[in-house]
Amino acid sequence: MNIFIMGAPGSGKGTFSTKIKEEFNLNHISTGDIFRANIAGGTELGLQAKAYSEKGLLVPDEITNKMVKDYLNTLEDKKNGYLLDGYPRTLAQAKAFEEMTNGTDLAVEKIVYMDVPFDELTRRITGRRTCKNCGEIYNIYSKPAKLDGVCDVCGGELTQRKDDNEESLKVRLDEYAKNTEPVIAYYEEKNMVSKIDASKSMEEIWPELKEALKNK
Repeated sequence: MNIFIMGAPGSGKGTFSTKIKEEFNLNHISTGDIFRANIAGGTELGLQAKAYSEKGLLVPDEITNKMVKDYLNTLEDKKNGYLLDGYPRTLAQAKAFEEMTNGTDLAVEKIVYMDVPFDELTRRITGRRTCKNCGEIYNIYSKPAKLDGVCDVCGGELTQRKDDNEESLKVRLDEYAKNTEPVIAYYEEKNMVSKIDASKSMEEIWPELKEALKNK
């Protein structure tokens, strides 16, 4: 089973990717993993991507697409399938990947779309606080610490990431709406999307998500 998991920042992709990987024994890959592996390995694609990144430029789609395909081909247990998050980010990437993998065992079979209203995403992200010492994560709205600004686990200081403010989040959500929502619409036309109401609790989401994947 080959899956793309998609959703806006704060939709729970990371949390549920881990659970899906364990439940279905999939290779869980992020585009960040792929870029880091290519750059660390000094591959031709990695060097090209690094050159763009160091200039503050976006890596062109053709490099990203080739990097993703090459990385998937290196998987030793391709028969188990993959769960890929962070890709495709644009309609051009989605169409190019489809052309590269059509008729192969790397073709994507299912899109999991973690759907959360933007006001809830704002609440989740701007309320997020992380312990500087142990990394424990809190939320001032849904999972507050017992003492304001103090970690329950180790007593460390709780901080907010620089980009977890409303101004930065608006830029990220605008970019997502412009570039990634058309990708979801593209796959919906192909009846490949399982839309999950990810505004619910984890206990409510997980059974629905498992059922959607079992009925692929």
